[in-house]
Amino acid sequence: MTANATMTRPGAWQPVPVDDRESNLLAVAELALAHGKSIGASAAEASLGNDRGISVTVRNGEVETVEHHRDKSLGVTLYFGQRSGNASTTDFSADAVRACVEAAGRIARYTEEDPFSGLADPDRLARELPDLDLNHPWDVSMEEAIDLAQRCEQAALDSDARISNTEGGSLSSHHGSDLYVNSNGFQGLSRSSRHGYSCSVIAGQGDAMQRDYWYDSRRDRNELVSPEAVGTEAARRTLRRLGARKARTMTCPVIFESSVASSLLSHLVSAISGTSLYRKSSFLVDSLGKQLFPGNIHIHEQPLLRGAAGSASFDNEGVATQTRDIVAGGILEGYLLGSYSARKLGMETTGNAGGVHNLTIDPTMDDGLEELVREVGNGLLVTELIGYGINNVTGDYSRGAFGFLVENGEIAAPVQEMTIAGNLRDMFMGLEAVGADVDTRRNMRTGSILVGKMTVAGE
Repeated sequence: MTANATMTRPGAWQPVPVDDRESNLLAVAELALAHGKSIGASAAEASLGNDRGISVTVRNGEVETVEHHRDKSLGVTLYFGQRSGNASTTDFSADAVRACVEAAGRIARYTEEDPFSGLADPDRLARELPDLDLNHPWDVSMEEAIDLAQRCEQAALDSDARISNTEGGSLSSHHGSDLYVNSNGFQGLSRSSRHGYSCSVIAGQGDAMQRDYWYDSRRDRNELVSPEAVGTEAARRTLRRLGARKARTMTCPVIFESSVASSLLSHLVSAISGTSLYRKSSFLVDSLGKQLFPGNIHIHEQPLLRGAAGSASFDNEGVATQTRDIVAGGILEGYLLGSYSARKLGMETTGNAGGVHNLTIDPTMDDGLEELVREVGNGLLVTELIGYGINNVTGDYSRGAFGFLVENGEIAAPVQEMTIAGNLRDMFMGLEAVGADVDTRRNMRTGSILVGKMTVAGE
């Protein structure tokens, strides 16, 4: 998140609004907290957002959908001692804000006391809000948006005569402001943007048809690849799937292409998140300080990366984020905790209320996917995962997949209608290499990943 702010006292920031929308956010927040205090709340917090944008989809050159977004929201949580209640509204009128606060108060009065509830500890609140370069509004006109989406789709259609149909090309552009305030004096205002192109096409005819897609997404539209590049890549990925057959059942090394490898990081995140840990619903309960990966694996948070998808200087509770190791030397060094889960576990918040921030697994090699394919010799390259068959309690892993056989260090043939299976604990420890082809479009940043042995169920 990025903010312009001046410090008024330790742990408390007074945001500087840049337009009427942000001024209104501040006025609504002040009203919400003041009204919460007036009805007897011992503490209160509010989260507000005001976002706008445009989305356009074209299909076969014709406009299919056009959406203008003008979204705003207010969420209020009141605490009466150790009882809490939450309510929300999209109406920022004074009467609606007061009604929302009173609804949160009524809910709080009827809930059970929870000794772990409450605002984040004041000494953990962010004291510095650096400019992370996350806000690059793009006032794209409707005509320009349609033209760019058409160019994206047309590039795919023109790339090869075997592209027989299209599911469309699209453009999206959004930007806005978000504000978090609490009765401990914290006010954090963030501004951010997100822009992107995507394209999905179909190749072949009849029973031999295949579909794939591609996209790009960035904070700054000037960092996007061209719409033609997105369309051409969507076509290339679709064409390479033609002639796919069922895979044979086997046990072999599996490469997860960088575009899907982030899913492995997401399973780690789920297993080491506070809610899973205090509920004992994770296969990694009591794993802090234990070896989970080979010794050359380094996984860390980078919340202060400029312009990145998951950057933020404070979390959803106003707690300062920090650059830190999650896995170092293959050993689990830290959990992902907000204030509530930390108190339940007898620990301290890690600034992860609301999620992780730019979780990154460092490459273990200088090259990317092509070198991994050569290194594996014979195995499977996975380019698409289907369904969700993950047991967070046991770590059992089973997902449908599409991909390519790897034979003698080369991509040999597309394969489909298969399931890849294993156990996440074994998969983590069997992680043999991470490529340098890092996908930076998401909050979880990784290159292609090689897992030494998995079961492939096919024919």
